[in-house]
Amino acid sequence: MIIRPYRAADRDAVHDICIRTADAGEDASGSYADPGILPEIFAHPYCHLEPGLAFVLDDGGRAVGYVLGAADTAVFAARFRDEWLPLVGDRYPPPSGRPVTPDEAMAYLLHTPERMVLPELAGYPAHLHIDLLPGYRRAGHGRALIRTFVDAVSARGAVGLHVGMATANRRARIFYDRLGFRPLDVADPGPVTYLGLPVPMSAAD
Repeated sequence: MIIRPYRAADRDAVHDICIRTADAGEDASGSYADPGILPEIFAHPYCHLEPGLAFVLDDGGRAVGYVLGAADTAVFAARFRDEWLPLVGDRYPPPSGRPVTPDEAMAYLLHTPERMVLPELAGYPAHLHIDLLPGYRRAGHGRALIRTFVDAVSARGAVGLHVGMATANRRARIFYDRLGFRPLDVADPGPVTYLGLPVPMSAAD
């Protein structure tokens, strides 16, 4: 098992991992009419816009996990709108009114990248997404992926990073707590809990 930089040949594997872990760590493929929208929000834009901050866990044949993110969330959100959304937005038009279905909710997220920029997160400008297929969890790979990401954003000058996780995902919360992430007080977070970690992350060394 090795951690290495993302390569273009990993795209299909990353696509698959994102969908198979998007329901609080479980398979979300049956929850959407077109689950392909999930990696278009939470995976592919990072590989496209921030390839230097995209890393995969390779089992010797293909990627089985990844960590992706941005060193500056505000800059990333602006680039998402200007550079990424024109590439995929037409395939997933925004809902005409209040989102009702899961697909409409995801389309809304796709078309509102500014939602990522919250004043309460200013002290933790970097953010990440990490996903591992079930058979590769609880073996230290997640910790190693996050350490790799923290080293990369630290080299870019980030002083802290945050993660937004589904509050219902209790296993993820235990994982982040063990790494030293702490809750951030965000007004009206909805079904999401925001956690922050100073950079460098001495708690995980």
